[in-house]
This record gives sequence, structure tokens and C-alpha cells, in this order.
Amino acid sequence: MKKNIIFSLLIFISLMIFSQTLTAQNQEWQVNSSSIKFKIKNAGFTVDGSFSGLSGKIIFDASKGFGNSIDASIDAKTINTGNGTRDGHLKKTGYFDVVNFPTIRMKASLFGKEANGDLRGHFKLTLKGETKDVLVPFSFIEKDGKAALKGTFTINRLDFGVGESSMIMSDNVVITIEVIASKK
Repeated sequence: MKKNIIFSLLIFISLMIFSQTLTAQNQEWQVNSSSIKFKIKNAGFTVDGSFSGLSGKIIFDASKGFGNSIDASIDAKTINTGNGTRDGHLKKTGYFDVVNFPTIRMKASLFGKEANGDLRGHFKLTLKGETKDVLVPFSFIEKDGKAALKGTFTINRLDFGVGESSMIMSDNVVITIEVIASKK
């Protein structure tokens, strides 16, 4: 009888600790700075570009496999390739159509770990009204209340209706996102 009471008490305490662990809130991070860069081949040359003004909500604890989420967006009109004429062209209907689709958004709540320790996020990327699944390998380095996130991935621009098929311009675009954040 005494063993049953002790056993029941141990199970109850274990369940309470497990329950508190599951409901503990993952850390929320505030974006301090960001860099969104892309590369695409055009006429045999690599064209580099960027977007600015990333905003979003990051709730992340790399030690936990649950409760994490990243929801970030940028203003499509901030595109910058270093050529004002080209940037103006890219903002038009045939490419980013920034008037009708002013925001580019990435949202994820499912994460895993790679063999090398890097993380991977299963994101929904919404660009020009199209939403596609994108797997983004990234690193998350936390130190002294700050975190650095960096990920590089490739998309097919035609999947999102950005431009048309071309013999001159590559379909694939390499995107690198870097974010520095601090604990909220």
C-alpha cells in the first residue's frame, strides 16, 4: 500500500514537471538588424541585389523541438540591385508587381536539425500572391542575450510568377537572409 502511494506520488510529480516543460514559453526575439540578399545569373553575369526593412516575430529556442515560430516580411519595393532603372523595371507587373503585392512573407512553425547541427525551417514563402513551401537550412547562434540567424536557400522565380522563362536569365535565385536579434 505504501509503495503504491509513493509510486503514485512520483508519477504525479513527473507529470507536473513534464507539463510545465511543455507549456514553458519559448524565447521571443526582437529583430535588431537584417540583411536579405539575392543572386541571379543574367546574360552570363551574376546580378546581386537586396531587400531591406525586415520585420517579424521570432519565437525560438534551439534546444526545443516545439513551440518555435518565425514570421517575417519585407517591403517588396525596397528591392535594390544598384541600378535604379533595373530596380524600377523589377517593381513593375511582370516581375514583383509591388503595387498589387507590396509584401514578401516567410512563415514557419516546423523546424528540425541537420546532421551537422544546423537547423532547417519548413517555411511558407508568399511572393507575388503565390505561396510555396521552402526548406531553409539555417544557423542559430545565441550568446549573451543576442542571436544571429543565417540561412541560404534557392527558389525558382517562375514558381512565383516573377518574370518569364528566358534564355538569358536564370530561373533559380539564391537568397541569403541574416538576422541579428536580442531577447525581448
